Amino acid sequence: MSDNDRVPHPTTAELLPRLPSPLTAIDDDRFTRHGVRVLLKRDDLIHPDLIGNKWRKLVPNLEAAGGRALVTFGGAYSNHLRATAAAGRLLGVPTLGIVRGHELADRPLNPSLARCTADGMRLHFVDRSTYRRKAAPDVLAALLEAADARDAYVVPEGGSNSLAVQGCTRLGHELRGHADVVAIACGTGGTLAGLAAGLAPDQRALGVSVLKGGFLTAEIRALQEAAFGGPRGAWHVEDGFHFGGYARVPTELASFAEDFEDRHGVPVEHLYVAKMLYALVALTEASRFAPGTTIAAVVTGAPFGDG
Repeated sequence: MSDNDRVPHPTTAELLPRLPSPLTAIDDDRFTRHGVRVLLKRDDLIHPDLIGNKWRKLVPNLEAAGGRALVTFGGAYSNHLRATAAAGRLLGVPTLGIVRGHELADRPLNPSLARCTADGMRLHFVDRSTYRRKAAPDVLAALLEAADARDAYVVPEGGSNSLAVQGCTRLGHELRGHADVVAIACGTGGTLAGLAAGLAPDQRALGVSVLKGGFLTAEIRALQEAAFGGPRGAWHVEDGFHFGGYARVPTELASFAEDFEDRHGVPVEHLYVAKMLYALVALTEASRFAPGTTIAAVVTGAPFGDG
């Protein structure tokens, strides 16, 4: 991607978001019998292609890119890759996805990556060792050189950088005065970092990690430091509901998601949202929330061939 690939400065107003996203109460005996009220923050309805936190995180970066081609990173089932590809299609901006797993280059594309290419994204597959070191300046430079993307605007994995974190503060602002606890599923932690900063002082944010490893707390602290110069808001991360790690959806979790859909008529994305909702039920049954607590559960995505 060279200067010839640049397009006129796109306007993110063309993305036509639905903001603030709807906030609706649900009636679920698993919560009500403990005196807990649950609201669903339907960020999955913000935009049909840039769903939920992806819209909130990408738009500040799209504006900063100023029409340059976009390069970003993700695994084979990355929601972020799909959202970036969709943004590129909508705004006429070239996109490149650097995908974890060199072996995938020789296999048929799964539905998620096929959607990326259908939206015009070029895919560049790298081995997992290189992918883990992608943020190192020399490794990143080599990746951009190999992919002919030297002049592109780089969006990190999951879209989480200081601009994205600042963009997600609006989510917290929209929930001020509506809940005591705001729960959200976390992959890279950028949405939680911004959400917590945007909430009122008497509110707290609860992140449910979809990855195993217990590293997110440090990542979120670093993101808040980069975005705000220090910690913001009251928040913590629950690490016990990853169900084996990213993209792991055992039968128990899939059954839970299907039951939740049947109860409330809300499509439940399995890789993130189902784990967050499952955690809320388990934590409520363990008396982690005092009677009278109102929880807002952020629905950050919609199903896409998962389960």
